[in-house]
Amino acid sequence: MATYIMLSTLTDDGRKTLKSRPERLKEVNKEVESMGARVTAQFAVMGGYDFVNIIEAPTNEVMARITVELGSRGSIQITTLPAIEIDDFVAMLTGDGPGGD
Repeated sequence: MATYIMLSTLTDDGRKTLKSRPERLKEVNKEVESMGARVTAQFAVMGGYDFVNIIEAPTNEVMARITVELGSRGSIQITTLPAIEIDDFVAMLTGDGPGGD
């Protein structure tokens, strides 16, 4: 499975929902699983984003579906980044892995 970093920022509606139903965070993780991916880590953060999620998904298409589905609700704004494990990245650069010379 590929790894993705999902950065999210709550909208006004999202903040209201979270304040009244904090358990909603865990419910969304179950929804992500029902769409074929898995949240492997989740952090509340301060700064430009409210949450950082590490998600494993089998394809870009599955991850795109998740971001569209979650984003269409109007409670969060999402930025998704594909991630490469450092060992895989080094192997690619040295020609020992996929995408190497």
